[in-house]
Amino acid sequence: MANPLNQISNLVSQAVSGPVGALTDAVHRPSSVGRHRPLYGLNVLDALRGKSLENSVKDKVTLITGASSGIGATTAIRIGAAGGEVVLVARGREKLEETAKLVEAAGGKAHVYPCDLSDMDAIPQMAQQVQADLGQIDILVNNAGRSIRRSLELSYDRFHDYERTMQLNYFAPVRLCLEVLPGMRERGFGHVVNVSSIGVQTRAPRFGAYVASKAALDMLCDTWQAETRDDGVRFSTVHMVLVRTPMISATTIYQKFPALTPDEAADVLADAIVHQPRRVSPAFGHAAAFADAISPQFMDMVRGAGFKMFPDSKAARGEGQPAPAEAPVADGSLTPAAKIFTEVTRGNHW
Repeated sequence: MANPLNQISNLVSQAVSGPVGALTDAVHRPSSVGRHRPLYGLNVLDALRGKSLENSVKDKVTLITGASSGIGATTAIRIGAAGGEVVLVARGREKLEETAKLVEAAGGKAHVYPCDLSDMDAIPQMAQQVQADLGQIDILVNNAGRSIRRSLELSYDRFHDYERTMQLNYFAPVRLCLEVLPGMRERGFGHVVNVSSIGVQTRAPRFGAYVASKAALDMLCDTWQAETRDDGVRFSTVHMVLVRTPMISATTIYQKFPALTPDEAADVLADAIVHQPRRVSPAFGHAAAFADAISPQFMDMVRGAGFKMFPDSKAARGEGQPAPAEAPVADGSLTPAAKIFTEVTRGNHW
């Protein structure tokens, strides 16, 4: 019986070497994530309709969690450059104030509200204080998150990984939403942008705790959307691809993976603020979700191939423990098959 891993590798090689490979490369380029933007006709249409980040954030207060660095900070600066007013939330005041200076230098207005989002009592206190000080929160970007990459085998005695991940990625944004949604519904306008993950669509192995926490928020907001649509409230789920931020630095093989920069990721979020889509998903995420709906068994083989190609990181195994001898990335470099696999599944985290 043929080895499923070899079958998938052969299919991947054929796709990359042929016309399909060229198409795959085209649709996966960062500029095609979201609506920005080789589709210049859409830019013209947006201009005619008055759709721009400037108009979308004018006279509105945008609260961004995880705003001290990475995607959150870059998005805040982007909104500031559009003349917007942002509320910056994260644990550390010092880094938030650095972001605030950059927002104001770009032309925006920034407010710093330090908050430990793993503290369920601190969240309502912060949200209530923001609304008392500024009057309202019009746009909420739930960006803060925790990612854990660890296989099931290494997780048997680490239930706390699942608790901590759910706490920050699910319960924290839920608690925050429950504070801001009443005001949004009363005023007849509100927009919640949730930074989810392509992993929800691909069910990436080793990311069980992370994917489950993101999927929980996705599903919850789908149910809330039906209840709040007539109130002028919109929810946008952004299935973000791999982004080169400090959060992925512990997994050294990601240095070899295709990934967005924080600037490109901020473009995706800015585009979501402007167009208020229900979903923003990369091409491979759509393909994986469709394939999974048609044949979960096939996607099990694809996921199994990725699982075998890329081992647990040193951080996951415990510093000093050697990688498995058969691992194709044991020396920090990717084998040709692994390189092909990451290109075809571009943006996914394995």
